[in-house]
Amino acid sequence: MTGMEAFAAPIASGLTSIVLDIAKRAGGALLQVIQNHQAVTEASSCYAQKYISRHGSLKLLGMQQAVPLESVYTAVRFLDALSIRQFVSLEALERAFRENSDRRLQRRQVNNQDGITVANTHQYLMVLGGPGAGKSTFLRKLGLEALKGEHGEFNHYCIPVFLELKRFNTDAIDLKAAVVEEFQNFGFPPCEEFALKALEQGKLLILLDGLDEVPKAHQRAVIEAIQTFVTRYDNNRFVASCRIAAYRSSFQHFVDIELADFDDEQIYQFIRNWFQSEHDQLSGTADRCWEILNEAGNRPAKELAQTPLLLTFLCLVYNRTQSFPVNRATLYRKALDILLEEWAAEKRIMPGEIYQGLNTDLEKVLLSEIAYYGFDRDQLFFTQQELVEQIKTFLADTVDKPKYLNGQAILDAIAIQQGILVERAEDVFSFSHLTLQEYLTAQYISQDYRQIENLVVDHLTQQRWREVFLLVAGLMPNSDELLERMEITAQKLINTPNLQNLLVWADQKTLRSDGAFKPAVKRAAALMLTLTIDRRIFDLASALDPSLARALDLDLAKALPANNPTSTLILARMLILARMLARERAIGRANNCTRILACTFALAREVEKAKILHGVDFKLLFDRLKILQTRTPDDSELPKIRQAFVERIYRTWFYSLQLNQEWINLSPTELAALAGYLYANEVILRCKEASVRVSREKWQLMEDRMLAVRE
Repeated sequence: MTGMEAFAAPIASGLTSIVLDIAKRAGGALLQVIQNHQAVTEASSCYAQKYISRHGSLKLLGMQQAVPLESVYTAVRFLDALSIRQFVSLEALERAFRENSDRRLQRRQVNNQDGITVANTHQYLMVLGGPGAGKSTFLRKLGLEALKGEHGEFNHYCIPVFLELKRFNTDAIDLKAAVVEEFQNFGFPPCEEFALKALEQGKLLILLDGLDEVPKAHQRAVIEAIQTFVTRYDNNRFVASCRIAAYRSSFQHFVDIELADFDDEQIYQFIRNWFQSEHDQLSGTADRCWEILNEAGNRPAKELAQTPLLLTFLCLVYNRTQSFPVNRATLYRKALDILLEEWAAEKRIMPGEIYQGLNTDLEKVLLSEIAYYGFDRDQLFFTQQELVEQIKTFLADTVDKPKYLNGQAILDAIAIQQGILVERAEDVFSFSHLTLQEYLTAQYISQDYRQIENLVVDHLTQQRWREVFLLVAGLMPNSDELLERMEITAQKLINTPNLQNLLVWADQKTLRSDGAFKPAVKRAAALMLTLTIDRRIFDLASALDPSLARALDLDLAKALPANNPTSTLILARMLILARMLARERAIGRANNCTRILACTFALAREVEKAKILHGVDFKLLFDRLKILQTRTPDDSELPKIRQAFVERIYRTWFYSLQLNQEWINLSPTELAALAGYLYANEVILRCKEASVRVSREKWQLMEDRMLAVRE
């Protein structure tokens, strides 16, 4: 018995019961024909096997072989309100996005409902969602659950009939004949009379997939045929699906409901389902994939995973290399191409006349302009009117454009067929993923030398442009000039004597030290000891040395290997202790003098071990800290006494480091400039990692002078 037959065997039993029940109710000739129990069982088994064979597996995006739908299916959820019917202002959507921290452009709702539960509740259901949101997969899964009878999650006694609406390519539409044909194709005699009785008795679950895939010329006829069919056979259960952008006709009696984007729980479950082979389970492939996807650098890639189609793509990518590409531009370009071309090809959807005049390359240019001008204005949501006007302007400036192209038709086609632009509320659109808007913005910038210059000068220290910088670096064949411009712009932030003196001190104190680290790593570590910097320098130090970044992932503040720890682990612990002390100083805590003094002792020991500083008398430092230890005030002392004692600890520390305290008494403006400078250098490092090519010689020079004042 094959795997499919083994799966179909228990299903056939429940299906046989339904068939016999229909025949008994029908009586007469049909009962006489079907009274042979063995024949009914064989017909039911044949129907189940053929249904599972056709609708029970997935093969998409170039997969080498199909996989059982049941093995990878992840339960979907529906939003508790249909977003496109909501009248929400563009400003309200922008504000709601900025109040979230997960980069989701779909409005979050707290009462999302389980998909099959919703299908159990409503007799007539219209499932809406974007391309690749999982509409067809949900309908197929629902059919499989119905086949299982009492052993499945679908609570109604029905035979599923799956109809792909794109096959109706004429105005002469006969849904009853289509149902009969489906039974006939699946080896189920006597077809016509049985199908008619099943319909009359309300024993069918009719799954109408892909209303949006019906050729436009025949959509009205198909809609009217469905309405008439549902009215005539209203005791059956009906679930239809349609891309949300194409849905403009409310079916009578149908409940319209929209698929929610995958949340973290669903993404993780999908990955676990995908990597469930024995080898994957032994090697922990799923958990490692999830772990890498959640790394800070992969946050935009994880955003793509909110859509089942693109999550499938990410799993296929990870399966090939056990990682995600360092050059994220390659990943996002492929994701965009899937939405622009591949998905329509796999679904066998014929492009309309819009795409005969608007080829893919030209469409990318159009989308890049929309993305860039919006992103430059810090705009993520667009009114329908402004999108149409921007498309019209683009067409007016395009040579030899077909005359039949118009802005509204192009917007409709992009939203319906590709889902790259999504209607989030009534007449308000956004890109389907912020990642795609960032990628298209970077694509627009990378084509123009002047735009690259403006990007660096205007946005280097702005966090929201970070991903765009990384993508521009990945799109350019050589990033030398980009990185040099970023370095020059970053250096201009060090524009006061205090800031310059601080960098000079870090350079001079580490220049002749014995620590086995890159010069920039030592300078970063030295700056951490000034207690004026926290997260920025921590991120920069991690970026400068991959081994240090791995060490910092450990809980080194609590436990450091006692048996001959490596210099990297020592430096990592030093940075963590410095960060702890910096936080104590930043919040002005003086209620625990003993704790602050102990942290200073521990930090001094790790600095001595790390050997990053030259010319520091650690013996004298420890002697002075021991003296302070004997004079530590207890908690009963007045706050001002305890605060004065903490300041003595810090003065002792700075004096031993030969650091002029004036250099670290920075103004708010200087602190902001220093934070921007450190952030800019970290972005330079990340851009180098994301680049296609960087000159080895030029990069070595840049890295050697990082965090040093250029002459």
